Amino acid sequence: MTACTREFDAWIRSSFCEINSQLETLYWQQEDKANVEDVGEVLKQQLQAEGTELIKTLVVEGNTDEGFDNAFDLLGNVGLYMAACRRHEITEPSRERTSPLVEASTLAMHIGASIGVTPRFATAHLTTHNTAVNGVYKRFTDLADEKIFVDYNTKGILAYKRAADALLKILPLGVSHPITGDLLKVAKYALQDVIDSNQELFDKLDTDRFFYCVRPYYKPHRVGSQVYRGANAGDFAGINVIDMLLGLCVANEPSYSQMLVDKFLYMMPEDQQILRDCMRRTSLMDSFLNLESQHSASWYQENVTLFLEVCELHGKGATQHHNQLVEKYIAQPSNSMAEQHLDKVTASGPPLSVLLGSLEKLRDRRAANQRDDIFTRYHDIQKLKTTLSR
Repeated sequence: MTACTREFDAWIRSSFCEINSQLETLYWQQEDKANVEDVGEVLKQQLQAEGTELIKTLVVEGNTDEGFDNAFDLLGNVGLYMAACRRHEITEPSRERTSPLVEASTLAMHIGASIGVTPRFATAHLTTHNTAVNGVYKRFTDLADEKIFVDYNTKGILAYKRAADALLKILPLGVSHPITGDLLKVAKYALQDVIDSNQELFDKLDTDRFFYCVRPYYKPHRVGSQVYRGANAGDFAGINVIDMLLGLCVANEPSYSQMLVDKFLYMMPEDQQILRDCMRRTSLMDSFLNLESQHSASWYQENVTLFLEVCELHGKGATQHHNQLVEKYIAQPSNSMAEQHLDKVTASGPPLSVLLGSLEKLRDRRAANQRDDIFTRYHDIQKLKTTLSR
């Protein structure tokens, strides 16, 4: 890490966080908490000026070729700065054709293109690849609710990765292997950890604090002339690996494959490779269905039972996320939001009604719910259940 990079990182961990926190305090004191116009203008100017000055030196310094980890970390810092400017409407994509953050855009595009990721901060920058210094990792603000949100997102992501890793290890062994049951148990326990972590998040995170003070940092913004959607907690391979290896979602279904295409560059490069490989694999569900004639074998009874338990937990987690987290922290507070702010609610770009509809369909695929308008594995799940001994 160069001296300029260290200085920028130190600023992100100190003054940057302090300025954002002060601005959040000012916004929170208003009757219309979503309004940022004409509030804290001196602080906004300070944020932009300090960040731009530090980034200018990094643009001049150029590519120091210090490896992926340092480049990705620097991209995260530039991305956090640009996202904060978007949150405070220093930059706002609907009123611009190119980002006014010229130096930041230049640096972000340079790094993003060189390492094969999107040129803005991604979920990994705040969760799985967010180095702590003296016990404190990088955040936008010092608000307790932001820490709760990041902590439990990180726990959930790591649990999903454990489940995905266990399922991937089944592929070279086959579904009838004696150790496959052990791997299904690992996936089962990991998915239960996801559910438990989500429930803790649901119990601890304040709705209004999240909606008005945390969520706005995840909005779409321009880098150069292009608008990039906000970071999403699902921007890692694990959850889709689970979808496809369980067979609950299929890569050749148009809306699901579109989602995969949209998220590729928001993931770490190694995650991109895992997901591409997974898309060509036969699912465990199809493997079990193809071996239905062996249903009387002990391995079949044990492994299919565990497989169905894993499917049930994955569906339960998806249902919990949609019915509790999405509904409580996005849909419900949006109902009381001033009308002029509604078109800026979602981090993923589309209007809220469109987003909620797509998330509902994804929930029902993962839960294998019976629906006539979309493909789910409801009937295949029922078929496997009939092959089990009573």
